Amino acid sequence: MKNLKAFVDRENQYSAIFGARALDLANAADRQKIARRIDSQLSPENLSCDGEISQAEANRRYRNLCRCAEELLALDSSVKFYEYA
Repeated sequence: MKNLKAFVDRENQYSAIFGARALDLANAADRQKIARRIDSQLSPENLSCDGEISQAEANRRYRNLCRCAEELLALDSSVKFYEYA
């Protein structure tokens, strides 16, 4: 669960810049929001930073996001993913 917690912490730090409410893994609605954010980052354009990063870095990001998705599914099997299969 460490990958998922690290992902949520990074997302919360970024959101705090804009004054957004922090996401909480204990909240079902927030878990779905987290799933959507993981999906968003798994899209080809976001995953590769529009071709600005190396293939190795894109692969590393992909593996990390997949681990986060797996951990989230283990926590709540009702969340829906579209990019993660």
